[in-house]
Amino acid sequence: MQTRDQRIYKVTLTGSIVNMALLVLKFVAGILGNSAAMIADAVHSLSDFLTDIVVLSFVKLSSKPADEDHDYGHGKYETIATSIIGMALVVVAVMLGWNGIDKIIYVAKGNQLESPEIIALVAAAVSILLKEWVFRITKKVALEVNSQALEANAWHHRSDALSSIGTAIGIGGAVLLGTNWAVLDPIAAVVVSVMIFITAFRLLRQASGELLEESLPLETEDNIKQIVYQDTLVSDIHNLHTRRIGSIIAIEMHLRLPGDISLEESHHHATIIEHALREEYGKGTHIMLHIEPKKPIAVEYDK
Repeated sequence: MQTRDQRIYKVTLTGSIVNMALLVLKFVAGILGNSAAMIADAVHSLSDFLTDIVVLSFVKLSSKPADEDHDYGHGKYETIATSIIGMALVVVAVMLGWNGIDKIIYVAKGNQLESPEIIALVAAAVSILLKEWVFRITKKVALEVNSQALEANAWHHRSDALSSIGTAIGIGGAVLLGTNWAVLDPIAAVVVSVMIFITAFRLLRQASGELLEESLPLETEDNIKQIVYQDTLVSDIHNLHTRRIGSIIAIEMHLRLPGDISLEESHHHATIIEHALREEYGKGTHIMLHIEPKKPIAVEYDK
């Protein structure tokens, strides 16, 4: 049975091979087919290939166990990888958008662009099919192994597929309608750049939240409480703190148990709660429980 790292490496390597093939195909088709949108799409594939290398490098680092210098492990390397992918997408989006706007302005000034050739349209169609396939297999593995960096890379693949759809529409319109509609090609490049930027913003927002120790969503914390309260002796949960460390989550909380039970029995209940939480959120979940005695009920006497 393949380990988590092996599955990540395998699907990422598959994606990198596809990216390399598409990179060459798109540049050749863009140059021979005289398509600015296709050349821009090729740059996007180049960024995909580079982020594959980032994922392969950083996921290996993040899988290292905790040591004397990293008590909580190395999971944040995956978060850093997600940040790098997000920033790479921002650069790609700006480059594509700037190039497209420059050509649109060129046409607005009364100039005319050359219409792209059919080879560029064929390359776009091939890219759509291959990148959607790579997105699906990468996203599937990312969810199964709980890797945010791999999921970010999957969305990078999807953004390339969307890029190729926009490219195909622009090139197809320019090819079918003639030279007077060649401006559809750079317009498609601008639309694609906006979609890529939105994806990049989402990834960077997620990564920054982790780096700043943002709490887990409220619904996740509510679910944690529901799991803990399955132990009927738990009367109160307070000081609940949660965060994400790469592919795992950390949970820390104070629990109240009856004050008249033994230390051994308290430990037994805490162990059961830990097992239940790890069953829900994964074996690597970091859990810290502080047990306190249940507060006595105040009794008022008539004077």
